[in-house]
Amino acid sequence: MCIALEQTFTFTGQLDPASFADFARHRAARLNLELELGELRDRQARLAVSGEPDLVDMFEMAMSLGPRDCIVLDVIRGAGAG
Repeated sequence: MCIALEQTFTFTGQLDPASFADFARHRAARLNLELELGELRDRQARLAVSGEPDLVDMFEMAMSLGPRDCIVLDVIRGAGAG
């Protein structure tokens, strides 16, 4: 039995909010993670995911690479609400 991890991420860089949100939804679905979209702006996006810890880590890596029209410069991990 795996314990679910709840994790928030703040991504900064040059982002297209709509593209970044679509990419996040797609990656979360592929990794079987629950996703909550937070604030999405041109220079910052806040997302929260929950699921298997290794898959949460994979989500962070995928989002750090981002969609091709976004450049992620930094990511800050914070504790989930729970």
